Amino acid sequence: MSAPPICPGENYVSVHHVNEQQSIPFCAPLHDHPSKTMSTINPPKALLFDVFGTLVDWRTTVSYTLSTQAAVALNSSSSASLPPAVRLFASTVSWPDFAQEWRDSYKTFTKSHASAHMAKSKHAFKTVDQHHYDSLVRLLADHNLTGLWSSDQLHSIARIWHFLDPWSDTSPALHDLSKSFVLCTLSNGNVSLLRDLAAHADLPFSRILSSEHFGAYKPSPLVYNGAAEHLGLRAEQCALVAAHLGDLKAAKECGYQTIYVERVDEEDWTAEEAMAARREGWIDMWIGLDDPRMSLGGLAEMKGRFAVGNGYVEARGWGRIADPVSFLP
Repeated sequence: MSAPPICPGENYVSVHHVNEQQSIPFCAPLHDHPSKTMSTINPPKALLFDVFGTLVDWRTTVSYTLSTQAAVALNSSSSASLPPAVRLFASTVSWPDFAQEWRDSYKTFTKSHASAHMAKSKHAFKTVDQHHYDSLVRLLADHNLTGLWSSDQLHSIARIWHFLDPWSDTSPALHDLSKSFVLCTLSNGNVSLLRDLAAHADLPFSRILSSEHFGAYKPSPLVYNGAAEHLGLRAEQCALVAAHLGDLKAAKECGYQTIYVERVDEEDWTAEEAMAARREGWIDMWIGLDDPRMSLGGLAEMKGRFAVGNGYVEARGWGRIADPVSFLP
């Protein structure tokens, strides 16, 4: 397959875990923000963003779509032909839980593909779009819901991942950050999916970079190294922004700067693992959900720490990139 074109005192850490109703806050004495080094001495030239969960709220959009489409199917003129068991299960299934299973299947798929690739075993590349469709069909069968939707409807529902709504801070902060940095995606989503998401959510990226370009999935080093090469930058001139510590750990091992933006229910690591990561210091900028010192949150907080528009980035020798698109090869 050919690639498509191209703190003094105490700091507070909280990790909000998947499938838990309550957050798990914990406090520990930690070193002062390592972000000071990044934002005022050695800011990156390019910010590369994980997308699912980091920039967009996949859970709300996907759960809503599944629920509304099930209601349409159950109340349509052809619903009388549905087997009684399908009608029963469609009426009682938890669609938010179903959405989480769908998301978890994606994580398993990409990690297994990345592991196989790093082990140099033969593994045909399969797009995330194809996985989303295949996984939806399998999950419906697992929940005794086969036949709830037609083949055309299944393909349409599977494409909801192209049209996820962003977190409220995402688009405004990206527009401001684009004045001082090159902004790129670095996602396991395929290129057409990412282009649709950028258009739908008003995400002003200079370049769409996908694992599809490199024939591998994160956390394979091929993805991080390939992205820096495509941008004509050294790894240390790139920063990965993500809501997943595993993604950031792999990027750091490739020489990237790292920015952790915690989002509700997105972190797979345990509270103890997250605390260890914070202590070890390989996250250059840590933006938690419950840090009492923060007046903002998410990408708005990140923008504030970089002091975009206040001279910090421009004053430290990198210069402002007037036309990010022309900067890229």
